[in-house]
Amino acid sequence: MADRPVSQQIDDIISKPGDWRGEMLAHLRTLIKEADPAVVEDVKWKKPSKPEGVPVWSHDGMICVADTLKRAVRLTFPKGAQLQDPQQLFNARLDSKSVRAIDVHEGDTIDAAALRALVLEAAGLNQSKAR
Repeated sequence: MADRPVSQQIDDIISKPGDWRGEMLAHLRTLIKEADPAVVEDVKWKKPSKPEGVPVWSHDGMICVADTLKRAVRLTFPKGAQLQDPQQLFNARLDSKSVRAIDVHEGDTIDAAALRALVLEAAGLNQSKAR
C-alpha cells in the first residue's frame, strides 16, 4: 500500500469502515480540500494496530488529522487551541493546551462553513509561523 499514491491510500482508509464513518470521512475530506485548494494530503503513523495509517492535511505545517473511531470520526487540529471557534465545532480534547478535536457521530451534521473557516485559519496560522 505504501507505493500507492497518497490519494488512493486515503480512498482506501475511507472505504475501510464500510459504514457511515467512511461517508463522513469522505465528506470532511471534501470540505478540507474546498477550504484550502493548496492543502497537501498525506498518510502518516502506519503501525501494526493501524497498518493503513491516518490521513493528514497540511499547508506549511499540519492542519488536521482524521481518525475513524468505533462510534465517531475525529478530526484533530494539532494547533486547535490557538484557533477561534465561534461555532463551537470543537467538542473533544478541550482540556489540551494545544490540540482540539471535532468528534462527529452517526447522524450528526457538520457546519461546513465553520469547518472551512477553521481549516483556513489553521493554514493561515501555519503560514504566519513559516515566515
